[in-house]
Amino acid sequence: MSFALIAGAIITTREAKAQATEGKRLLLKEAVSAALEHNATLKVSGLETRISQSNYRQMNAVLLPHIEASYAAMTTNNALNAFGFKLQQENVSAADFNPVLLNNPGRVEDFGAKIEIQQPLLNVDRMYQRAAAGKQQELYRYKQQRTREYVQFDVQKTYLDLQLAYSSVAVLEESLRYARQIETNTRNYFIQGLIKKSDLLNVQVNVATVESHLAKAKSLVSGASDALALAMGDEPGAVYLTDSLSMQQNEVGAVAAQVAPDRSDLMAMKKAVEATRLMEQSEKMALLPRINAFGNFQTNDAKYDGFNANSYLVGMKLSWTLFDGSKTLHAINARKAERRKLEVQLKQQQDQSQTELNKAHRDRLVLLSELNRQNLTVQQAQESLRILQDRYNEGLVSTTDLLMAHAQLLQQKLLLSQTIYGSNLTLAYLEFLGAK
Repeated sequence: MSFALIAGAIITTREAKAQATEGKRLLLKEAVSAALEHNATLKVSGLETRISQSNYRQMNAVLLPHIEASYAAMTTNNALNAFGFKLQQENVSAADFNPVLLNNPGRVEDFGAKIEIQQPLLNVDRMYQRAAAGKQQELYRYKQQRTREYVQFDVQKTYLDLQLAYSSVAVLEESLRYARQIETNTRNYFIQGLIKKSDLLNVQVNVATVESHLAKAKSLVSGASDALALAMGDEPGAVYLTDSLSMQQNEVGAVAAQVAPDRSDLMAMKKAVEATRLMEQSEKMALLPRINAFGNFQTNDAKYDGFNANSYLVGMKLSWTLFDGSKTLHAINARKAERRKLEVQLKQQQDQSQTELNKAHRDRLVLLSELNRQNLTVQQAQESLRILQDRYNEGLVSTTDLLMAHAQLLQQKLLLSQTIYGSNLTLAYLEFLGAK
């Protein structure tokens, strides 16, 4: 029984170590799903949207009443205030009109509770400000949507980076095995006196070079894994295993040729223009009069727990700022300039996006054409190396020729991986640029 438990523990430990070494298998759709749920940038964007919603709700004060309750305790020997306290307390008697008491009332106390209400009735400029805040709310919703689209693209790019790193490692490991095989054969030929020592040294340098490239490629795997973990909101240090790097089957025609006018980032800029236009109108409406209602109810007493006397005040106020030192005029001009600036930036963003989309389409076509040539080049390099290997075994070609053919095949295989990577990345970028 104890032996079985120990054996089971050893097997479990070995499996855990193997999993830790191999890494965690991760599909692209799983990476995207995790990023959309845990990405820090997307969380910040969501909080900005919530802030804009709260700012808009604050503007409900334009429509709703403002109610305030207060309680005040005061004492004074000021003649005017003391008489006023008694009036408010409904506590004035004939004796209080004695000139001596009027001039020297002594200390008088007043305790008063008050409820004040202010009700906006007509504040046109504030209504436009509220509408502008609503546009700002829409702006941040579109901004959050674009951030979500960018996170998806960023995860795709990082996942492709990791795929390319793994593909490079696989190519270099295969190349290293072949380089070591050449080294073994060359050493045997050297021992037999068939080749010079310089040939053996060249082969050993080739092995060391491939080993160095392989170490760098493995380092890129760790770096790409950390970048993917960051994009997904995961802890760095994990190693992820991806699908093998392969050509995406999506057709170029399936991607939009024109930038959609309702793309989320463009819509966000349009909402910014609309919000600025509304703020410009708000500045203009500040020149109009305002109408507001107000009222209060209060109690006064000479004792802190007394509420014997009460009174109310209700009214309506029309106010009109006739001149404010040209402040409003300059504010209107500033809003106009700001709106025009945003309109120019919007047009520039539309043109720049279309230019990038056109370039990405051209790059994709070039990469597809390059891919066909690269596949053929790899096949030719493989065949060339096979022929030179056979001739080398027969002593008909030099070690230098064999090493050059080996290096050429390695380079062409790496270029093929980079071409596939570039094609897939360009397709993802096309989808990002054409997203609605």
